[in-house]
Amino acid sequence: MKHREPPKFPCLEPEVDRISSLPGHVLDQILSQLSIRDAVRTSALSSKWRYKWAKIPQLVFDSNCVPNPSQDQTLIKNKLVNIVDHVLLLHTGPIHKFKLSHRDILGVSDIDRWILHLSRSSIKEFILEIWKGQRYKVPSSLFSCEHLIHLELFNCLLKPPLSFKGFRNLKSLDLQHITLTQHVFENLILSCPLLERLTLMNFDGFTHLNINATNLQFFDIGGVYDEVSFENTFQLTLISIGLYVNVKNDRNAVHGNSSKLLRFFANLPHIRRLEIQSLFLKYLAIGNIPSRLPRPCIDLNYLSIRINFNDMEENSAALCILRSSPNVQELEMLARPEEQASVGAISNFWEDDHWNSLFGQLRLVKIVGISGVKSELDFINFLLSNSPVLERMTVRPATNDGGFELLKELLRFRRASVRAEIIYLDP
Repeated sequence: MKHREPPKFPCLEPEVDRISSLPGHVLDQILSQLSIRDAVRTSALSSKWRYKWAKIPQLVFDSNCVPNPSQDQTLIKNKLVNIVDHVLLLHTGPIHKFKLSHRDILGVSDIDRWILHLSRSSIKEFILEIWKGQRYKVPSSLFSCEHLIHLELFNCLLKPPLSFKGFRNLKSLDLQHITLTQHVFENLILSCPLLERLTLMNFDGFTHLNINATNLQFFDIGGVYDEVSFENTFQLTLISIGLYVNVKNDRNAVHGNSSKLLRFFANLPHIRRLEIQSLFLKYLAIGNIPSRLPRPCIDLNYLSIRINFNDMEENSAALCILRSSPNVQELEMLARPEEQASVGAISNFWEDDHWNSLFGQLRLVKIVGISGVKSELDFINFLLSNSPVLERMTVRPATNDGGFELLKELLRFRRASVRAEIIYLDP
C-alpha cells in the first residue's frame, strides 16, 4: 500500500521591507522631499522609522504644517508654535536649514528661543518670513551663526550687537521689507567677504545705497532710494534694478559734468545681464549723457530697459547704453505708456543718423507695452535697420486700439537682416 505524500504548499517567505533597507542617505533624501508634518508621521510606519525623521538636516515650517486655513488664527499660531517646539526638542541630528514662513505667524518671542537654539548648531541656511504685524527685531543670537551660507529675512528689524564681526561664510543674502541704518547695512555687506548673491527689496532707514562687495556676482534690488552706487564690484555680472528715485531732487543736485550714467557703469566691467526696471532709466538720465560709455560693456549679452519713449533724456540714455553694448544678443524694451501721454512727443530722435550703432550680435528683440506713437515706431525702425543678424522681433502693444495700423507700419519697415521675422502678439 502506497503512502500518500502530504500536499506541498508554496513556501511563504516574509515580505521584505525594501524601503527600510535602502541606504541611509537615500532615506534622508526621501524624507527631505516630504513636509515636516508628513516626515514626523513616518514614525508610525515601524520601529525602524520611529526616529528617522529626527535626523532630517532641513526643517521647513510653512503652511503645510497647519493645513486648515479656516481655523482661528490664534489657534493656528499656537499649533505651529507647538509643532516647532516638538520638532526641535526631539531632533537629534545637525540642522543645516531652517525655514519659518507662515502667514499667521507674528514676530513672537518663541522665535527668539528657536534662533537661540539654532545658533548652537552649525546652521547653514536660515529663512524667516514674518508676513504680519510690525517688524520683528532679530535677536543678537542670529549674528553668532558663523556657519551661515544663505540668509533670508522678510519684515524684520536688524540691529547687530557691537561684537558682530560679520558672516564670514555667507554667500547669499536676501533682505525684503527690512529696517536698518545705512551704517549697519554697509558694515553688513563689507563683513561678508564671500557674498555672491544679494537681493534687496523695500528698505526703511536710509536712502543712499552703496554696494561694496568684491565677490558679488548677482544683484537684485527694488524700492525707493535717492542714490545707488557700486564700489569694488568687478565680479558683478547679473543685475536687476528697479528703483523709484527722487529724480527732482537729483536734478537740482547735479552740477558741472556729473553723470549718473557714467558713475553707475564705472565699477561694472564684466556685466553680462542687465535689467533696468521701474523708473531707474530716468535716474540714469540725470546729468550729462555721453554718446558712448568710456569703456564698452563687451560681456553684456542680455539687456532689458523700461523706458518712456517720449522722454528725450531717457532716449539719450538708452541710446548710450545700446551703443556701448556691441555684443548684446537679446534685447527687451518695456514701454511706460502711462507716462507718455503726459510728456510732449519728441520728434526725429531715432530718425537721426545713428549709422555707427550697428548691433552685430543682436538676434532676439522683445518690445512690450507700446501704443504706436511715432517715437516708438522710429525706435523699431532703427533697430531693424541696424541689426544685420536679427532673427526675431516680438511686439506686444499695450492695448488693441490701432493694432491693425501698427501691424501695417511694422511690416513696412526695411530690415537689415534677411532672416528677421516680426511677430505681433495681442495684449
